[in-house]
Amino acid sequence: MKPKNWLESVNLAIEGILYVARTQRHMRYHFWVAAIILIFSLFLNITKLEFLILTFAILFVLFAEMINTAIEATVDLLSPSYKKSAKIAKDVAAGAVLIASIGAAVTGYLILYPHIKEPFTKGVEFAKNSPEHITFIALVIVIIAVIMSKAYAKKGSPLYGGMPSGHAAVAFAIWIAVTFITKNALISILIFILSLVVSHSRIALGAHTIFEVILGAVFGALITLLLFQLFV
Repeated sequence: MKPKNWLESVNLAIEGILYVARTQRHMRYHFWVAAIILIFSLFLNITKLEFLILTFAILFVLFAEMINTAIEATVDLLSPSYKKSAKIAKDVAAGAVLIASIGAAVTGYLILYPHIKEPFTKGVEFAKNSPEHITFIALVIVIIAVIMSKAYAKKGSPLYGGMPSGHAAVAFAIWIAVTFITKNALISILIFILSLVVSHSRIALGAHTIFEVILGAVFGALITLLLFQLFV
């Protein structure tokens, strides 16, 4: 069925991401590795360009895995019985993921190793990062955590239902980030109230239970708080 509006299109796109995360073990591994590498990059004094290249390498692997899953589903639909051409299509798609993974691994090595080597020769210490950089990575980690939780829970749709509430997680992550960046009590209180409004709206719409919303809020707030405490 063709989506009726932009929001429905986004919902279906996120549903595709969740489907891959639920059904493909390697995609879950890729998500975990992406989260670990992003967090690990905070320990190192990498440049913005290096971070951008690293991020695109990660996204390319995730993209390749999703294309591979789409090709496998299409081949299974068109060719339920065994055919050599179907096997070739699946093998080539899997090979594309392997090449993307190797490329990402090489890219990660070339970018991260020099930064890993230096602290061990001079003594290990945490790199200081800008609040904006921490905010971006915190939001990405929160979103990955929500996707993985919904994939394991196998409940609800991307923007409606599921464990935990992604809206609450992102809203409270933003609240913590804004609090650290502005250091202004009034602004923090206002953002906190907005986060409560967003979270309450999910309950009022029947999209989430109170527990799912609270869990999402805790997810977002704790992850962001931890990153800011460690790296700012």
